[in-house]
Amino acid sequence: YDGHSDLHVGITNSQGVVYNYDQEGVHRAGSGWEQCISIPLVQPDMWELLQHWDKLLEEFSLEEAWLPHRYEEQQHNCFTFALAFVNRVRQGRAREPLSKAQFTESFLLPHTREASRYLTLHQQLAHTDVYIVPLAEQEQ
Repeated sequence: YDGHSDLHVGITNSQGVVYNYDQEGVHRAGSGWEQCISIPLVQPDMWELLQHWDKLLEEFSLEEAWLPHRYEEQQHNCFTFALAFVNRVRQGRAREPLSKAQFTESFLLPHTREASRYLTLHQQLAHTDVYIVPLAEQEQ
């Protein structure tokens, strides 16, 4: 990622299948997201929510709002899909919905900043005469 293009956003079910929305509608992808930034949305102690997550996500993805003809690049896109699902879950837990700005600030920016620092370091190391050797198990 070069930092100049838009990122694509999706939500995973408990099996790692990524639900994502674009101009062709909702997709369910079991692969192709290996180079993604994974952002946890649910705390591990929320086991009751985790038990229903897959069903909630599947039902949500089938709603009319996510039909292909409703896609609009700036206002009704993959980000809208992810945020709407998060807000649906929050609503079910009697919590206030997040705005785009709140969602971005709370969930996306901290992780993308960290990834950006890592990628910058990786690119700098890749263009220098540095060789990285993993530590032997006993040295770790």
